[in-house]
Amino acid sequence: MSGAELTEVLVQVVTSWQVIAVTVVLMVFIFLVNSAARMRGAPPSMPSLKPDKKVRKAAAAATPEVSSDEDGLGLEEDPTES
Repeated sequence: MSGAELTEVLVQVVTSWQVIAVTVVLMVFIFLVNSAARMRGAPPSMPSLKPDKKVRKAAAAATPEVSSDEDGLGLEEDPTES
């Protein structure tokens, strides 16, 4: 196949009604997907990974300290029951 024949076949393929119809359908599909994504809006921004210093200080002050003689669950054993 020579260069001229190849060019002629390529032009016939590109201008065929099937290729044009698929191209139009794909363009409509992409337009619909983009418009739906635009309507949905941008996702909310991610919260910062590091809390502010004020928040950390307030959380540290509000956290009760656990003494070492407790089991950590806040449960006490009743000495009368054995």
